Amino acid sequence: MRELDDFEMLWLAKRKELLAADDEYRKATEGYKMTSGADWLLFGTPVVAAIVFLDYSPLGNEWLNWLAGAAIAVVLFVVAVYIKSVVNGMRSPVEVEEEIKRRCREQYEKTGKLD
Repeated sequence: MRELDDFEMLWLAKRKELLAADDEYRKATEGYKMTSGADWLLFGTPVVAAIVFLDYSPLGNEWLNWLAGAAIAVVLFVVAVYIKSVVNGMRSPVEVEEEIKRRCREQYEKTGKLD
C-alpha cells in the first residue's frame, strides 16, 4: 500500500513533464486547435446560429431570446467539438493520460523508478 502512495506522490510531481514528453498526449491536446478554414467554419457555426436565432426568434421576451440564443450556441459548440474529435479520430486527452499513468505505474512496480 505504501508503494502505491509513493507512486501517487511521484506521479503528481512528474505528471506534467511525463505528459509533455509523450507524443500521443501532445497530439491529443493539440488536436482541438483550429488549424484550417474548415475548423473556423465549424466553430463559427454556433455563433452564426445564435445570431440568426436572435434575429428571427419567436419568443417575445428579450431575456428569453438571449438565454435561448446562448443555449443554442453552447449546444452547437459541444457538437462542433465532438465532430472535430471524430474527424481527427483521436482519443481524448483524459484517456491518453490514464494509459500513460497505467504504464508508469507498471514501470514503477517493476523497477521502483518513474522515468
